[in-house]
Amino acid sequence: MSVVSTVDIEKKSLLSLSETISAVSGKCICSEIGKCSFYFNSVVTDSRNVCEGSLFVPLVGEFQDGHKFVVSAIEKGASVVFVDQTSCDCLNILLSELIEEHPYVVFIVVRNTLHALQLLAARYVEKFPNLKKIAVTGSSGKTTTKEMIASVLSNKFNVVINEGNLNSETGLPLSVFKIRPEHEIGVFEMGMNRKGEIAELATVLKPSYAVITNIGTAHIGMLGSQDAIAYEKKQVFSFFDDSNVAFIPKNDKYVDFLKENLKGKIIEYGENQNVCDVKSEGLNGTSFIYKNIQIQLPLPGYGNFLDSLAAIAVAEEFGFNVSEIKNGIENIKPLFGRSQILIGKATVIQDCYNANPDSMEQALDFMKSLIVSKNRKIAVIGDMLELGSDSKKAHKNVFDKVLECNFTFVVFVGEEFYSVVEDEKSKNNKLENIFCYKHYTDESIETVKNLLNSKIKDNDVVLLKGSRGIRLERLTSYIIGEVK
Repeated sequence: MSVVSTVDIEKKSLLSLSETISAVSGKCICSEIGKCSFYFNSVVTDSRNVCEGSLFVPLVGEFQDGHKFVVSAIEKGASVVFVDQTSCDCLNILLSELIEEHPYVVFIVVRNTLHALQLLAARYVEKFPNLKKIAVTGSSGKTTTKEMIASVLSNKFNVVINEGNLNSETGLPLSVFKIRPEHEIGVFEMGMNRKGEIAELATVLKPSYAVITNIGTAHIGMLGSQDAIAYEKKQVFSFFDDSNVAFIPKNDKYVDFLKENLKGKIIEYGENQNVCDVKSEGLNGTSFIYKNIQIQLPLPGYGNFLDSLAAIAVAEEFGFNVSEIKNGIENIKPLFGRSQILIGKATVIQDCYNANPDSMEQALDFMKSLIVSKNRKIAVIGDMLELGSDSKKAHKNVFDKVLECNFTFVVFVGEEFYSVVEDEKSKNNKLENIFCYKHYTDESIETVKNLLNSKIKDNDVVLLKGSRGIRLERLTSYIIGEVK
């Protein structure tokens, strides 16, 4: 194989060797051939996703060390590999062997591979100074809001977004490597599972625009209070100056706190004089009048309507007219597990990608308001995870809310709801249409299927709502009649 010149290779590489070393303060270990042929065209942390020319970043977690998959990544075509300093001491002999066997592979030793990934991503973003970067965060509605904003803005601009909900300390950095010179706007969702995570992600992206959807109670078990959640979400504005724009929900109880000492232009969005005649169209979504033009949002539920108002506010700031906004909103498609309407023998509202007290309340309010003529309404409700000390109270509140919704019958799945239901059944003999299963293993889900088989009728409407870990979507195909 002939050696490709450094100049030719660097044209193809997302970052040059010198840029990479400088960004991560790393130490390069490779052959001279490796230095001359350095390049990478993608960045991955999962060796199963490695392709020819990937930079592989092995992450070190509590239960797993990605360095175990370095050899596999190289065999699949990784051209650059980060190595954690602590693991390097154990890998020295192996590295020598790997360099001899794979002279074109470049190893870069860093202090911490996760931190190095974030530093590298931040350096890559800096290569696109003209990219208008929009961050979206909040307790719920982040992904839907991101998708709506992108749907509208893509009518006039070349837009890049993070796929699905790749919004974490690793997901966002990996996502920004999708940016290319032709992109004009980047819309990136930022999630939070721990203290300081939003600040880290802001360091990577340094957004010029930022949207907060709401301040709720998702992940309150990790942060301790809603006040702490508000503080962490506010860190999305960490790098703001007078040229930046913040979009804040005007009806959120933390609106004043979010605006306090905030630099840049502040836009409070929500229902206003431009939005009127808001009507739920049931499973068909929500219709409303915006500046005298009717818009049909195809996603059901009031929460999705509020998310659309954030997208409208952003579009207005970018100079979009009413027809362009209407086109973007009406063409939004539901993502997996988020307000999906799946029709078969029965109709399933598959809203089980995530669940917290706020999104659960929205889903139940929607079901309560839903008019289904002679059809029956049924709910399968899974535990809300990561609520900490507030978990028992939160699940009891949801249980009480469920009783107000006039469901034909309800199935609860998970230990938290099991505890609540058992307590209530010991006090109330009138809960014959309430069923509960403590576990959500495949075996338990089979039992739920058997129950549903005996009770669901044609044209019933079934809500599936629970945290991602409960995986209630295992019931979907069965309910709509695709599987028996």
